[in-house]
Amino acid sequence: MSKTLKPIPQFQSEIEERAFWEANDTTDYVDWSKAETVSLPNLKPSSTSISLRLPNGLLERIKVAANKRDVPYQSLIKTWLAEKVDSNK
Repeated sequence: MSKTLKPIPQFQSEIEERAFWEANDTTDYVDWSKAETVSLPNLKPSSTSISLRLPNGLLERIKVAANKRDVPYQSLIKTWLAEKVDSNK
């Protein structure tokens, strides 16, 4: 038994489309059993640059730890921050 799907409306803007999908269930409009997995290898997560002031001693300790791991210290800071946030869930 197949569910009759509603037609997806035409949207005038991305804002209008976002509002629509926030207020409606996609299963009324899309047969997800027919969905296919896709790979987007070049998709990069969006990021925002921030300025962070650290005590000199702390920054030097982070740089030493990063050097021991052979990674850039900025990458190590991001990894440690993500791990800390994830551990507090």
